[in-house]
Amino acid sequence: MATLLFLQTRTRVTVAEVAAELEVSPRTARRDLEALSTAGIPVYSQRGRGGGWSLVGGARTDLTGLTAEEIRALFLLAGPSATTPELRTALRKLVRALPAPLRAGAEAASRAGLADGTNWSRADHTTTGPHLDALRRAVVDGIQVRLGYAGPGKPVGVRTVHPLGLVTKAGHDYLVAETERGLRTFRLSRVASVQATGEPVVRPPDFDLPTVWRSFAARLEERLYAATVRARAEPGAMAILERLFDGRLHVGPLLPDGWREIRVDGPTPEVVATQLAGLGARIEVLDPPEARERLARLAVELAGVYGPPGSS
Repeated sequence: MATLLFLQTRTRVTVAEVAAELEVSPRTARRDLEALSTAGIPVYSQRGRGGGWSLVGGARTDLTGLTAEEIRALFLLAGPSATTPELRTALRKLVRALPAPLRAGAEAASRAGLADGTNWSRADHTTTGPHLDALRRAVVDGIQVRLGYAGPGKPVGVRTVHPLGLVTKAGHDYLVAETERGLRTFRLSRVASVQATGEPVVRPPDFDLPTVWRSFAARLEERLYAATVRARAEPGAMAILERLFDGRLHVGPLLPDGWREIRVDGPTPEVVATQLAGLGARIEVLDPPEARERLARLAVELAGVYGPPGSS
């Protein structure tokens, strides 16, 4: 946002000038300029002597010179980044600077996205799928959609939903929508089809995307931490355990034999035991009994498939 406003005051700027004005690195300045261009803002670069970055229309271009689609693209880009009071205030000021007919679309776009930086897994890839643009338009335009969706282990079903917001978390995108059963989240990688109905979205009173998402996230995190397994681990296994469980691993005191007491949180004792099974004899699960029983059953099942070591 600050980069765009700076561009509006100059005929042409260089990456170095943007970096100096905004007190960021040249790499960050270039990335932000490219992000504006990718988002559909009329920003272009010119190479060579006397080159630089400019807004189409020159130095006199202002926010009111942007089209409705360009304004939506801008606020879709800026909205998920508005995590501080200063940025939220800046967005409100920019909305007030727009012509009245364009304000509703800009406000809807600024509320349409959220980036959640905490990680439920160590995944760093994105599995967005091909339907992000259609759902983003539905959220911004406030239009219901018929959503083809396959839940975990279920076939694709079609339902009509009221799209309310999009959230990015740990490399995955989610749709938050009102349904006949209340507010729900849908992972975009499981969306099979999106068809706009033309009917307006019915927005719940006082709906706020960050607040709703925090509630969803808190409930899921409660399930992720619902059970605790206590075990002992040899020193060489600690690095693997830290990578596997991250914040769910609690390291206890050093034991007389040189091993370390640990506690691992997870959704159920059986799930944690299954995750620990790959470390073999470097881990001994102490309790609860359900975790030990799960490991014993796994050992029998694996021996039945592969036989004792050395057999083939």
